[in-house]
Amino acid sequence: MANLVPTERIERSILLIRGHKVMLDADLAELYGVETKALNRAFTRNRERFPDDFVFQLTESEFADLRCQIGTSRWGGRRYLPYAFTEQGVAMLSGVLHSKRAIQVNVEIMRTFVRLRQLLASNAQLARKLEALEKKYDTQFKVVFDAIRQLMSPPEPRKRKIGFLVKERAAKYRRSAISPMP
Repeated sequence: MANLVPTERIERSILLIRGHKVMLDADLAELYGVETKALNRAFTRNRERFPDDFVFQLTESEFADLRCQIGTSRWGGRRYLPYAFTEQGVAMLSGVLHSKRAIQVNVEIMRTFVRLRQLLASNAQLARKLEALEKKYDTQFKVVFDAIRQLMSPPEPRKRKIGFLVKERAAKYRRSAISPMP
């Protein structure tokens, strides 16, 4: 079952739209191995199972923004705006689509949603702990931080004198034993 759909593929399909983690109908259809119109047909036939907090249709501007982010062209493709299914909507799809693959894929999608929720919760908890530590130890470590900043600041450059300075000794010349010619 792990080889059926890679977890990374599911994670890439989960988008944040209107503050909800959702999956688009085309991505779900691809994962389930059905055509998008077949998935949407099954959804519309069972519309009473999908309240507004389970599924919503994207607006023109949301779809245009999404198209810009994903990088798809305007030519060809969809004639209607895509549906976005929340986690509960995806769970409800397994009851509407009657295939073994749909059930197996749905289990993997639910596991991915749970894993993402756990990651978000652990990151939020870690951020709260770090903020609490900063508030608690901020005054105590102020001296340490100031000392580190002083060590990190570059030393002031020494002023150099302008001009030509020679620091080597003058060469000593020997007088030769041969006297100059008269």
